[in-house]
Amino acid sequence: MEKNVLELRDVWKIYKMDSVEVPAVKGISMKIREGEFVAVVGASGSGKSTALSIMGALDVPTTGLVYLDGTEITTLPESELARIRGKKIGFVFQTFNLYPTLNVFENIALPMRIHEFGEEKIKRTVEELVKLVGLEHRNDHLPAQLSGGERQRVAIARALSAEPSMVLADEPTGNLDTATSMEIMKLFSDLHRKQGKTVVLVTHEPDIAKYAERVIELRDGKIIYDGKNRSQGGKKFVVKKTI
Repeated sequence: MEKNVLELRDVWKIYKMDSVEVPAVKGISMKIREGEFVAVVGASGSGKSTALSIMGALDVPTTGLVYLDGTEITTLPESELARIRGKKIGFVFQTFNLYPTLNVFENIALPMRIHEFGEEKIKRTVEELVKLVGLEHRNDHLPAQLSGGERQRVAIARALSAEPSMVLADEPTGNLDTATSMEIMKLFSDLHRKQGKTVVLVTHEPDIAKYAERVIELRDGKIIYDGKNRSQGGKKFVVKKTI
């Protein structure tokens, strides 16, 4: 029986700007199963980043329910949400978000130290991860000494270090050139296919979305498509423009 890592039920997010209410997502429901590789796509303003923030417990819905590993987390206090985020979700951001004064090893180890993993476990896990992302020769380098692609590889390794249930990536290739972007997406694809990692990735780029098996497309805060990635059957997936 397939396990749901994440479930959203009729989730709305409404922002208030003075006396005006602006809905960012409008009644979206989805289930992310263990081991899936999902691309959340849509034009700017479609609600995809808001949806990802709610999936990652970085934001809470105005109404609706969010389940993570079968536990309803919608009404939990921020302190508990922070603990869950750290243990169950690995984040990869467009801007890398590495600590500039920490070297590669220390950046990757940081989530494990926060959650009080033993030093022997940390050393073993980080050594495995730097090898996985091809940065064994960069262990002692600071972020400023790395290329953009190398920084994103460090960010991916860091996201995996605390052994999360799911990796969420928000436009992870947005600051990279085309060739480097393809290298990073191959790494995500390998994590999914060879290691069975659950990956949810937000992008507006069809060439990035094509790596996922499943696509969830948002438009004006609503899901307009949720199913098999059409680009994998020979038909190029095209993110529809809003008017």
